[in-house]
Amino acid sequence: MRKNRNYYIRKTHRYLGIIIGIQFLFWTISGLYFSWTDIDEIHGDHFLEENPHQTTLGLAGMDQIDSTLNVSTLVLKFINDDPYFWVNDSTLIEAKTGSVKHKISKEEAIAIADDHVADPYKVRDIQYITEVDDHHEYRGRPLPAWAIGYEGSQKLTAYVSAKDGSFQRVRHRDWRWFDFLWMTHTMDYESRDDFNNWLLRIFSVFGLLTVLSGFTLFFVTNKKRIKKKA
Repeated sequence: MRKNRNYYIRKTHRYLGIIIGIQFLFWTISGLYFSWTDIDEIHGDHFLEENPHQTTLGLAGMDQIDSTLNVSTLVLKFINDDPYFWVNDSTLIEAKTGSVKHKISKEEAIAIADDHVADPYKVRDIQYITEVDDHHEYRGRPLPAWAIGYEGSQKLTAYVSAKDGSFQRVRHRDWRWFDFLWMTHTMDYESRDDFNNWLLRIFSVFGLLTVLSGFTLFFVTNKKRIKKKA
């Protein structure tokens, strides 16, 4: 009876170890990576200028803006030193003339990115993106957008909104490693941020069972050895 019990405990522990072992490895590697990296560097803060270029104002009066436009929110922003009103999170209006600007040009996007990205990074290429999937590094941000790639081993990419000219974020090699390991850590292979997904819950239970079966196997076999010595 004892032999059968030990056999089944050992077999259960072995198969649980196979099932959970690879994920345990990912959890350990990703945990080590997270604990040894600076989150500010992962965000790419060291690639950015501390004080982007500033300019002076010369604004048109509000009466020069379309009088039929119902304004609920209004933000002042600058594109290549020119002031603009970002109205209702949807319309970009030139603050000097009151005319509507429909799209940020490629040249303007590069200038905006260069104003935020520290020297000596030089532009490698630029892409206009209108849609991204759940795995894209620009997921969850406003579209369309310009993706400005820079030369260098870090494969730095800056993103600028094509609607309002706002500098969105930078992505680089270390961030992409972080993102991949974060995905394996949370086991959310879509959005990366769902800690309540069923796959993570199931593997967490398997992990607990693996540890408990290991403790059980240790105490059962150790008790058996003590009895033999006695």
